[in-house]
Amino acid sequence: MDFGTRALVWFLVCQITCIRTQEETKEVLQLEEGTCSPGFQVREYQVEYVGRFLKDQPLLQVVFDDCAGSKGVAFEVSNPDFLIDKDWNLIPRRDVTDSDTVIFVHGLSPHADDTAQVDIIGAPPTPTRTLRDLLVLEGNMAYRTKRSLLVPPMFVPENQRAPFPRSIGKSHVISSDMKEDHIFRLSGKGADQDPKGVFSINRLTGEVAVSRALDREALAFYHLQVSTTDMSGKLVEGPVDLDVHVIDQNDNRPIFREPHYSGEVLEGSPTGTTVMTMTAFDADDTSTDNAVLRYNILRQQPEKPSPNMFYIDPERGNIVTVISPSLLDRETLPTTQYELEIVAKDMAGSEVGLTGTATATITITDRNDHAPEFTHSVFQASVDEGSTGVVVNLTVDDRDDPATGAWRSVYSIINGDPNQSFEIHTNPDNNEGMLSVVKPLDYENTMFHTLLIKVENEDSLVPGVVYGPSSTATVYISVQDVNEGPVFFPDPLMVTKWENIPAGSFVAILNATDPDYLQVQSIRFSVLRDPAGWLSVNPVKGSVNTTGTLDRESPHVHNNRYSALFIASDNGDPPATGTGTLVITLEDENDNAPYVQPAVARVCEDAKEVNVAVIGARDRDIHPNADPFKIELGRQPGLDKTWRISRINNTHSQIALLHRLKEANYNVPLVLTDSGFPPLSNTTELKVQVCNCKKSRMQCSGADSHLLHARPCLPLLLPLLLLSALCL
Repeated sequence: MDFGTRALVWFLVCQITCIRTQEETKEVLQLEEGTCSPGFQVREYQVEYVGRFLKDQPLLQVVFDDCAGSKGVAFEVSNPDFLIDKDWNLIPRRDVTDSDTVIFVHGLSPHADDTAQVDIIGAPPTPTRTLRDLLVLEGNMAYRTKRSLLVPPMFVPENQRAPFPRSIGKSHVISSDMKEDHIFRLSGKGADQDPKGVFSINRLTGEVAVSRALDREALAFYHLQVSTTDMSGKLVEGPVDLDVHVIDQNDNRPIFREPHYSGEVLEGSPTGTTVMTMTAFDADDTSTDNAVLRYNILRQQPEKPSPNMFYIDPERGNIVTVISPSLLDRETLPTTQYELEIVAKDMAGSEVGLTGTATATITITDRNDHAPEFTHSVFQASVDEGSTGVVVNLTVDDRDDPATGAWRSVYSIINGDPNQSFEIHTNPDNNEGMLSVVKPLDYENTMFHTLLIKVENEDSLVPGVVYGPSSTATVYISVQDVNEGPVFFPDPLMVTKWENIPAGSFVAILNATDPDYLQVQSIRFSVLRDPAGWLSVNPVKGSVNTTGTLDRESPHVHNNRYSALFIASDNGDPPATGTGTLVITLEDENDNAPYVQPAVARVCEDAKEVNVAVIGARDRDIHPNADPFKIELGRQPGLDKTWRISRINNTHSQIALLHRLKEANYNVPLVLTDSGFPPLSNTTELKVQVCNCKKSRMQCSGADSHLLHARPCLPLLLPLLLLSALCL
């Protein structure tokens, strides 16, 4: 039987079981059960009214049989003062004194729907309730009545073909004795609301039809209402609910969320390791096999070492490893990436199911299961003595992934470098070990160096893998002799000399040696830098003599020290040179007489005013050839009648005007003497300006124009001058 035939049979079965009317169901049950008629077995009952009905007192027992076991039967009573209890007895909910003359009892089960009538004999006349009254009860009763009159749902397959309209069933809400002037009406979404016109109803027969093909994935359920009206449009009965379900067809293929998936698994992983999960989506009804998916691997590329290296869980879509851990070796596999074509099939994987495919790329990732190995057990290099930098590159092999720490190497010197003259670093571009000299090597000290180098990975090795003998290498380094320049000792050479020693005086002997003691070489000396030009050197002996006068007070002398730079050159090929410094500490001689400072002093013309000035002495020599100074008036007769010198401290004195002098400039002779041995004296003149002092202002005259403007009065200046002199 082909797929189309089986689908048609399945659809007809659904129609038979789900869409048949109550009358058709009764006919089938009667055929199966013989004489059973589903519903109330007694349709009319009588109860005598004696003035009232007492609460919870049974009035009668109804008989209802749905010909299928009568399970789940529900009853509704038209008068809310009565109910049917669990024993199917009609009982009052309260004491009733105003009962109707007729009561309707509605019974409903999955297999039967029927109504019985109870006549109240002797009850006072009241308007009789009809079947229509069941549709207009207030409160909960109205809801319960509508629920009891629900039309059995209808089922329509999606994707039906023309012609249209097609009948899908008949409404049985209204009794068969409906009046001729009453018509059926259909309302709700799919009828008179968007999407309009999907369903229609025969106005006279109540036959419901679908007008076009439906799509369950667009709208799977329609909720409609059926009612009857008279010709004027006045509602007669209803509305009652009519639910139309769209039956799913397998018209949607499974779709993967992504066309291509990527996953990875560590090499050596145990069999059954989950790599990734692939899931597809099917838009069909998930409650049917139309959306029940099964997964399968269509192909694997490449197929070596096995075409079935992976397995996919058919229901969950989990991809797991099947290959053994020993074969899942990244370094021996033909590739590190495998591509799988995955198919998802609906209908639980049956032959008639629709399929969707996607690809999965699985990368075998690396783990550090191979130790790095040197390409050679011995490396050799040579280096010039005195130089630094890279001397040799060490190469290694590692079968692990170059993009991981399982491949990247770390080098270390484990023996042969007690002075830490070498360092080794990893070249990030090629993983080589770059061995460098960081401290200059001395050929005369050691001609050869033997280093033991070890290589490891950034990542730790997996358990069971160890670093073997090939992970170490020996490096032989030979030091090449280079003509080195002579070395001064000591450097700097410190000597002490008196200043002013005569030209040609001996200063020092330079001492320089040639490190290349294995070679016989001569050394010659020369002056490289002599700022004052005071020195000369014997080129062979290295003796230094003066060529001029050593002056401690020279600007080329700093802190009593004079420095000169000399060169020592050997006769190697090519010649090499070295430099050394000679530092001469100069001791002072008393070769400089003191001088007065400042050279101009000012006093007031009137002796009654403050008429003193502070003067000081300076000397270019240092202690003990400088202060304390002696400042005295010159030996001119009568000079001490006008001026007087008084000592303030070791460096300063004050000069005072003893009587009134006219405003003018005066040159006062002074004699200044230092404390050297022997002492030096200097006879000089001090220019004293005698000024007019009035109203705290000092007016001075003289050759200097800048002294003519008003100055603050001397009484204000004197304390400041005294304080300055004391500080000096």
